Amino acid sequence: MPWRQISQRLACGTKFRETLANPEVSQGNNKKDEEEIFMVRTIGLLLGVLFLASLPAAAQDKVEVFGGYSYMRLRGGADLNLNGWEASAQYKFRDWIGGVADFDGHYGSPSGIGTSVHSFLFGPQVSLPSRVSPFAHVLLGGAHFSAAGFGDTAFAMAIGGGMDAEIKQGISWRIIQGDYLLTRFGSQTQNNGRISTGVIFRF
Repeated sequence: MPWRQISQRLACGTKFRETLANPEVSQGNNKKDEEEIFMVRTIGLLLGVLFLASLPAAAQDKVEVFGGYSYMRLRGGADLNLNGWEASAQYKFRDWIGGVADFDGHYGSPSGIGTSVHSFLFGPQVSLPSRVSPFAHVLLGGAHFSAAGFGDTAFAMAIGGGMDAEIKQGISWRIIQGDYLLTRFGSQTQNNGRISTGVIFRF
């Protein structure tokens, strides 16, 4: 089914009503959705652990870990508002540039239908080394969409930036991060938006 039809049905409440009306099919699809979400989360967690574990002990002060709230505007045939989380780890090669591993999960229930989007992105990030630090990044990777038995994993890209402010030594507040988040679910392009805020720990 084309992505545009899927998003429109989610928004208007007619998405997969026949499937949801059949308990046996619904249970099977819910189990499949849970397995797909678990797989994406597990892969993301393992990649994050491997990233941090690969760092030499002497370089731990160059590591930044971010976690916080995230909002996503998923665009297609109809726009969906999703809320969730974002977490990332950055290793700084220099005080102004580093490599980022970025993961997020966004969730919603448009018309009572559980919907989720997870992304896993990697790429360079540049920043101004100061107490109030603007930054920008370009991240490439993939994303997984799941709703009422339909699932798709596709290419994703994020282009954006934001502003960090140091609270105390080793702790900063990510005032805001904004990203243009491109996805290719259903072999079609979705031009999404993502806004996040949270806390950064430096080790």
